[in-house]
Amino acid sequence: MSHLNTKANIAKPDEFYHDLLVLHEGRSEEESEALNAKLVLILANHIGDASVLREAMDLAAKTQGGGEA
Repeated sequence: MSHLNTKANIAKPDEFYHDLLVLHEGRSEEESEALNAKLVLILANHIGDASVLREAMDLAAKTQGGGEA
């Protein structure tokens, strides 16, 4: 059984964040929300492990509102 990796794991995180912001440029709030939903589903499919995905959902729910992951 895999576990959710919550340690920094993205090479060049600032570049990733920049790319994510650029992806949303010029889109309405509704379009951005739909894009985020698609991205979540694509990445969830890539992960493929239901227990890891539940762990991620639980963490996201606990940290909603600006808390640290």
